[in-house]
Amino acid sequence: MNLYFSVFCTFFKIGLFNFGGGYPMISFIQNEVVFKHAWLTNAEFTDIVAVSQMTPGPVGINMATYSGYAATGSAWGAALATLAVCLPSLFIMILLANYFLKHRENDSVQAVFKGLRPAIIGLIAAAALVLCDKQNFVGFSSVLFFAGAFVLLRYAKIHPILLLVLAGAVSWMVY
Repeated sequence: MNLYFSVFCTFFKIGLFNFGGGYPMISFIQNEVVFKHAWLTNAEFTDIVAVSQMTPGPVGINMATYSGYAATGSAWGAALATLAVCLPSLFIMILLANYFLKHRENDSVQAVFKGLRPAIIGLIAAAALVLCDKQNFVGFSSVLFFAGAFVLLRYAKIHPILLLVLAGAVSWMVY
C-alpha cells in the first residue's frame, strides 16, 4: 500500500474514533505511528508531543501534522495527515449539530453526554500514563521535575508558560 494512502487512512481512523480533543488523541496516535506502523520511535513521538503542545493550534492536529511529515518526509504527508484527522470531525459535527439542535432537551441525549465526560477524562489520563516511560523519566531528577511541575501548577497556580520557561532554565543549568 502506498505510504501516503496509509498515512491518510491511519489519521482518518484516528480522527473518526477520537473523542474529547487532542489530549486523548495522544495514545491513539502513539499506538498507530510508533507501535503499529513504526514510522517513529518512542523518543521521536515524545518530541512531537512536546512541540505540538508549544505550537499554536490544537494539539491533536499539530501532532497529526508533525507525525505525517515524519512518516513520509514530505509536506504532502503532513498535509494529508492533517486533512485526514480533521475530516471525520467535520462530517460528524455537521450531522450531530443538526440532530442536537432538534433534540437537545431530550433526557437520552443528556444521559449520553453525562456518560461521555468520565470516558474522556479516562482517555486523557491514559495519554498521560503512556508518556510516563523510561525515555521520559530518566533518573530521579525527572521525577523531581514532574513532582515540582505538578505542585507549582496545582497548588501555587503558576502560569504554564512561566513553568515551561522555568523548567527550561533549570534543566539547562542542571544538565
